[in-house]
Amino acid sequence: MAGTDNTAAGGSFWTNLLSFSVYKRHQGRFARQATFAALAVTVAIGVWRLAELLPLWFGSDSGSDVSTDFGVVRFLVPGLLLASGLWLSFRAVNLPSFADFLIAVEAEMAKVSWPTRSEVVRSSAVVIFMMFALAAILGLYDLFWWFVLRGVQGIGS
Repeated sequence: MAGTDNTAAGGSFWTNLLSFSVYKRHQGRFARQATFAALAVTVAIGVWRLAELLPLWFGSDSGSDVSTDFGVVRFLVPGLLLASGLWLSFRAVNLPSFADFLIAVEAEMAKVSWPTRSEVVRSSAVVIFMMFALAAILGLYDLFWWFVLRGVQGIGS
């Protein structure tokens, strides 16, 4: 049965989601922290945008009964969504399958041969020079064909 294999490997999804434990606490820390930060910023931006749009959706009439209820909705709904989004982000990076992936990513990133600062500066200079050189060449081609086509247009008139 497929469900029992999943449960034996890392527990059920809901058990992992509601758990307070951290899976393989000391492995893949940086990758998990960076992933959590990216997810948390994404959730926070979405909630902030929702908080901005709620007054437009509910209307902002100060004389109606909607405005008294709206004060609670304006802060309660985004606050609950932010809290649940942050919790889901935290739990997502601690789900066994995803955490194992992030641990493997961090292990592979440790094996990467990173260039030195001077290599990066030289490579960047070559790329920037080539961009300007190619832009100049394309600009000269454009100018050439502009003169040719203007000449053809003048002869045909």
